[in-house]
Amino acid sequence: MTLPASFLRDAATLIPADRRFTDPTSTLAFGTDASFYRLIPQLVIRVESEAEVIALLQLAQRDHVPVTFRAAGTSLSGQAITDSVLIVLGDHWNAREIRDNGAQIRLQPGVIGAQANAWLAPYGRKIGPDPASINACKIGGIVANNASGMCCGTAQNTYHTLAGLRLVLADGTSLDSEDPSSVAAFERSHAELLAALAHLGRETRANTELAARIRHKYRLKNTTGLSLNALVDYDAPLDILQHLLVGSEGTLGFISAVTYDTVPDHPHKASALVVFPSVETCCRAVPLLKQQPVSAVELLDRRSLRSVQAMPGMPVWVTGLSDGACALLIESRAASQSLLHEQLAQVTAAIAHFPVEQRVDFSEDPAVYNQLWKMRKDTFPAVGAVRQTGTTVIIEDVTFPVEQLADGVNRLIQLFDKHHYDEAIIFGHALEGNLHFVFTQGFNSQAEVARYQAFMDDVAQLVAVEFGGSLKAEHGTGRNMAPFVELEWGHDAYQLMWQLKRLLDPNGILNPDVVLSEDPDIHLKNLKPLPAADDIVDKCIECGFCEPVCPSKGLTLSPRQRIVMWRDIQARRRAGESTRELLDHFQYQGLDTCAATGLCAQRCPVGINTGELVKKLRSQAAQHSTTAHWLAEHFTTTLKGARLTLATANGARRLLGAPRLQRLSTRLTQLSHGKLPRWTPAMPQPLRPISFAPSAKDDRPRVVYLAACVSRVMGPAYADREQTSLIEKTQALLEKAGYQVIFPEQADSLCCGQPFASKGYPEQAEHKRQELLAALLLASRGGLDPIYCDTSPCTLRLTQDLADTRLDLYDPVRFIRTHLLERLTFTPQNTPIAVHVTCSTQHLGESQALIDLARRCSTQVVIPEGIHCCGFAGDKGFTTPELNAHALRSLKDAVQHCDEGISTSRTCEIGLSTYSGIDYHSLVYLVDRVTQPKPPHPSP
Repeated sequence: MTLPASFLRDAATLIPADRRFTDPTSTLAFGTDASFYRLIPQLVIRVESEAEVIALLQLAQRDHVPVTFRAAGTSLSGQAITDSVLIVLGDHWNAREIRDNGAQIRLQPGVIGAQANAWLAPYGRKIGPDPASINACKIGGIVANNASGMCCGTAQNTYHTLAGLRLVLADGTSLDSEDPSSVAAFERSHAELLAALAHLGRETRANTELAARIRHKYRLKNTTGLSLNALVDYDAPLDILQHLLVGSEGTLGFISAVTYDTVPDHPHKASALVVFPSVETCCRAVPLLKQQPVSAVELLDRRSLRSVQAMPGMPVWVTGLSDGACALLIESRAASQSLLHEQLAQVTAAIAHFPVEQRVDFSEDPAVYNQLWKMRKDTFPAVGAVRQTGTTVIIEDVTFPVEQLADGVNRLIQLFDKHHYDEAIIFGHALEGNLHFVFTQGFNSQAEVARYQAFMDDVAQLVAVEFGGSLKAEHGTGRNMAPFVELEWGHDAYQLMWQLKRLLDPNGILNPDVVLSEDPDIHLKNLKPLPAADDIVDKCIECGFCEPVCPSKGLTLSPRQRIVMWRDIQARRRAGESTRELLDHFQYQGLDTCAATGLCAQRCPVGINTGELVKKLRSQAAQHSTTAHWLAEHFTTTLKGARLTLATANGARRLLGAPRLQRLSTRLTQLSHGKLPRWTPAMPQPLRPISFAPSAKDDRPRVVYLAACVSRVMGPAYADREQTSLIEKTQALLEKAGYQVIFPEQADSLCCGQPFASKGYPEQAEHKRQELLAALLLASRGGLDPIYCDTSPCTLRLTQDLADTRLDLYDPVRFIRTHLLERLTFTPQNTPIAVHVTCSTQHLGESQALIDLARRCSTQVVIPEGIHCCGFAGDKGFTTPELNAHALRSLKDAVQHCDEGISTSRTCEIGLSTYSGIDYHSLVYLVDRVTQPKPPHPSP
């Protein structure tokens, strides 16, 4: 259907143009979620308030326009896509209220699950649901899907830990179950609806056979269909209503806030891996473990163990396990170490009589248990990473009664063999009988679609009919299982679900064909194409785990959306279609606004660095190789030009004044499409070249100081209270600690190559890198002396793929924590400090060390939430300032009470200072301020 003109007209008066998207790039980008379905919305609207949602639903109701709500889009069953209107959450859905010392927390739907737990951590609490996607998924999706996870079980999901809900119904009416005035108003305006819900509840509870079936189904993990347990667990219609919204996947209303009763987050934990000789033996141990003090028991079949056995860090014995082997990963948690040890003894004794093929005994060592859990978590991406290009990876989610778990596992394996899914693996949450099975599937031919259809028909018959289990345990029904809801639940329960749907959404505008559908083939339609695009990104499964750390998400495209776009462009090219318009859009949205820092790779289950694709495409489009070569060969002259540019800008500031210059340069940057950099008050003043004579005979230990080119060119900003250059400050700190500071010869000609690499000139970048490494080898006397680099991005570039192990390279964080802590006395200041952990610091694995150092220096340390990358990206803060502004849009509020900020990248600090309202400096300024040299130890 085409959207009515009246809806488009009135929606345009409600929502600003910059939050309405109809262009082919945006609609295609938003037409994907983590499932294997694709629908392209006609209109995407980013909403920023409940009032906007209410008004849009009233319009949709009037014009019979279907709408679908999207939180993070990590759902796996096709519940967050539409070919009509997609309503996505904007920035302003992140409020929280912590109550009763953490016993409750009220959250808006845009809060990422892991962030909620971070807020609760100081209280020793967490929310009950713990889905695998918790670092990316949002509360709105967690509630709407009744998500659970490894430790959650059935007792701690949203349904069972719900304390209150704020919702908006299809007619635009809002209800806050915790607000007496809202409840009273709703009871007056919707008396008939509440009476109908009460009546359905009485009827359901009176139907003893149906009520017993509902109770049985929810004894298991179950998200198939609507939450009918609300009708048997509650008799008050308001309680029924808010519990029906849980797990409704946006088909019954919009969730604008939720209050959770939180659960304990015990600090002491230990994990063990026990490998049994057979599936039967393994599964017989599960009911015994269910009676023990365990927080998680994860099952891994032999195929899943085989999928990860070649990965680094895996025990060597995994490769030699028998074909029938089956493992349990067991975790126990406790409030104290002594209680934990008691629990471990109980658990070990409970299964001591079982034959075991291999085992890793319970360990409290994070290195050990993190490796065990990595084995479990890597199984899904391991299958995704080896699949054939063009196929998708599907993860299904079923529950068997625990007492029949062994039969269920073996029967699933038989179905894999029958339908030739040879790569399929099984793992899951054994305590609940909840199994995930992962397989790869192509949808490029009717034969492949038919194979998938036959397999799913067999799975549905096996799980729902033969075993009386759940076809969806935690991933939501979506459109994936909508045709099988009646098969699982039976006619009466299915019709009851339709009654509830029509009662709450009489015009069927909320997420049609999700959970309930009259189309028996809906699960076979709109299957997502995954065409080959580039070897760098072809393994992408479009899960969206990368999105929370991307600085351009919400401004243009996220990494997932960049890949979607590039896949579509390549498919159109192969089909002989014109791609000019898409490429024009992609240039800015996909390439120009990508920071290319690679944080996405840290979150990606299959390790994809979308920034590498962007750099590759920039390289293919780069047209100034001769210029880049000249700049590389004449780098001293290049830096002179940079200093001259900064001197000119500083002179213009003196002449015109800072406010006028800022307005003028902003305009010139826009007119030049980023070719002229934008001036801000944080713009550095020029710095003279390094000129340090070698010291005379000196017995102090030596350190080679590599001052990055930005440190050699960029001095403090004119208004910065710190007017000592980074080079001088660093040298002073190193000498305070008792070091003799050595500079490489001809320092101004040296560069790590990062500026060339980011612009798409890898040959020149590598030439400069090798030239610098050779100079450092010479300066460090063949690697005898440590090398201190004052900027973390340069350190990262130099250390990546470093073949010469003689060089001992350090970024500021690692050098200070490794060499200076023992030489300096720290006296922390009381003024609050903001910490920005740069992308390169994260890649170097020094994030927590930077925070720990800041806490040595200040009693008040602030780490702004939700800022993972500043978006300055070398020079994009000058040329594409909107990326930097967007990435740091929440920074000023977060650091308003701070005295200053610290970081480890001079360019990042420019953007951070611009958008925070405080000065950001290198970590060394803070360390130098709060330290004194330790007195030398007296000689014996």
